[in-house]
Order: sequence, then structure tokens, then C-alpha cells
Amino acid sequence: MRRFLSCFAAVLLLTSALAGCSNDPPNPNPRASVPLSTVPVDLPRYMGRWYIIANIPYFAERDMVESRAEWKLRDDGKIDDSYYARKKSFDAEEKHYQFLDTPDPAKQNGAWSVQLFWPIRVTQLTLYVDPDYRYTILGYPGKNLGWIFAREPDISDDMYRSLLARLDAMGYDTSRFRRVPQRPDQLGKAGFASPGDKD
Repeated sequence: MRRFLSCFAAVLLLTSALAGCSNDPPNPNPRASVPLSTVPVDLPRYMGRWYIIANIPYFAERDMVESRAEWKLRDDGKIDDSYYARKKSFDAEEKHYQFLDTPDPAKQNGAWSVQLFWPIRVTQLTLYVDPDYRYTILGYPGKNLGWIFAREPDISDDMYRSLLARLDAMGYDTSRFRRVPQRPDQLGKAGFASPGDKD
């Protein structure tokens, strides 16, 4: 019974976080109410390893460093979605979480139904991918969550600013994004998430 109640509480917490809760600060972006649009995705090119360069911190990814996703296209058209990260320290044991994603052909594979665990599914949107498939932006309809991914763990400051500018044009509050430390020397630097941040 205790395990059931713990799982039920986790489901409620996760659902409220992904749906956008009343604790989220108001979005000051004048384009906040403009709906997000997905972009077409070439799934074979999109697969592989992506490093999480920045995100809007939330409970499941808060305090994570060296985080990345690895996507593998299955024969049935679904995607094995693996998330790896370390909690607070680069010396911590690497955590691994496994999800199952189902791309929507009607959205040219730009929207994925992500099964976090049965029966919970959420919709993840691909908002941008560059022509060389080196950078991508993911989001959720309420704009309370968003991610910048890259094929390499480091990107230039100019590229980071250009990706934030794209998010701003989409109506995101870009002041909420924090860079994810991918190297120990990035911990504590301005603009990077630090363990214990409460955003």
C-alpha cells in the first residue's frame, strides 16, 4: 500500500509539473500565448546521442550534471529513449532512465508521445532542428518546460544565444533557462544550473 501511495504521489507531481502548475512564474514574453509549432523530423538522422545543453529546471532534472539523451529507432517505428545523468556531482554514480516514444506521422514526426511509465504519457514537441542535425530545441505546449540539445557537450556562447533567441521568438521566457554543466569547471559559473537551485 505504501508503494502504491508513493507511486500515486509521484504521478500527481509529475503530471502537474508537465502540465504547468500555479507555482510557475507568469511568462512576460509578449508572444507567450502563441501556440508552439513543430518542425518536420528525419527520424534516422535524429537518432543517436544528444547532450542537454540547457533546460528550464524542474524536479526530475534539477541538480543533474553531465546529462544526455540517447535515441534509438526500433523496427516498429517507436523510439527507445534513454536518459543519463549524475546527481549534483561529476563523481556521483550515473543514473539511467528508460522511456518509450511514439512519433506522430501526422506531425511529420515533430511530435512524440513519450511514455514515462505506464499509463503516463506526455507530448514532446520538436520546435527546431538545424539542417545538419547538430542542434535541436524541444518543448511542451504550455511553455513551462523546454530544452536545448546538441551533439557535442559544449557549444559556443554565440550559438547558445542564437538558440535562446529562437525560444524567445516562440514565446518562451528565456530567463528561466539554465545551462546544464557538462564539465566540472562549469559548476557555479554564471548562467549554469548549480546543485540546490530552486528556480
